[in-house]
Amino acid sequence: MQSNVCSTSITESVSQIIEALKQGALQLARLLETREIQYSSHANASGDNQLQIDIAADNLFGKILSSLSIKGFASEEREGVVLCDMTCFQKFDSNLQSDDSLQRDKQDNILQGALLQELLSSNVLIQSSTIYTLTMQDLLVAFDPLDGSSLMDSNLSIGSIFGIYAHTFAPQNLIASLYFLYGPRLELVVAKDSQSLHYLYNPSTGTWHFIQELKLQQKGKINATGGTQKYWDIKHFELVQSFFREGYRLRYSGGMVPDLHQILCKGGGIFSYPATSDSPTGKLRKLFEVYPFALIFEYAGGGAIDGKTRLLDGDVKSIHESTPCFFGSHEEIQRVREFV
Repeated sequence: MQSNVCSTSITESVSQIIEALKQGALQLARLLETREIQYSSHANASGDNQLQIDIAADNLFGKILSSLSIKGFASEEREGVVLCDMTCFQKFDSNLQSDDSLQRDKQDNILQGALLQELLSSNVLIQSSTIYTLTMQDLLVAFDPLDGSSLMDSNLSIGSIFGIYAHTFAPQNLIASLYFLYGPRLELVVAKDSQSLHYLYNPSTGTWHFIQELKLQQKGKINATGGTQKYWDIKHFELVQSFFREGYRLRYSGGMVPDLHQILCKGGGIFSYPATSDSPTGKLRKLFEVYPFALIFEYAGGGAIDGKTRLLDGDVKSIHESTPCFFGSHEEIQRVREFV
């Protein structure tokens, strides 16, 4: 099994990226308090209608990442991979106010086609003997700038998700991941060095305080299941009902970040977004959402599978590829394998 462990030599580069993203999260949190909730006239690469705040969040984190010396990044709100060359930062700086994602893609150094497939390849996998030679220029970031933004009109918690990859976007090359939760409090969870660490931002001091290392129990009591029920297959319906018969509590807001965060903080449970008749490959995207959370759950002592297979043992063929996914503590994941 490939280890998704970050070495001492690359820790400084990963920490630099995380520190930069923290500043972006603070800026976005302020935007969320004041910005009006309006739809733009555009859809993102996955076909979802974009709120203006989606575009603003994408621009904000895109500008931050383009100012670092990373290899490039991919956003859930953009079509391809943005390569970070000498002009990348200036391009983002000049286009920061643009609400046209298609125009921004044309002006960015977007990589698509055959060269893009090289960045998705699993032929270049990091090994324990080579990870020590990694530099900032070897790192790629995939992110969902504002997951669950459609919940804003009801003032529910939402988040931002990031995965940090080495060389290519193969899940085996994921070396760190993190998410921010914008709710009653601003919180951060980081998966690196085989730990999932939980932080809280204190606005009175302007500092992030460590809360705990997240550790899941063998079994929980939360059942969070996505997808429209009428499109479930019978096996998934039976799986969900088996948890309810044991007294599991339904906890589902429709936001991936708060729903998974609750399972992590409460010590266990199951989150599922299965294949359905209307979305046979699932709905959640591998690079931006699924793989980052898979690393977080594994480092917390849980599991993350597509129904049968460990998610981080998979592959990715396109930037916006989706997959069925199940995240949870050990016993729940074992039951998923038996039912699905």
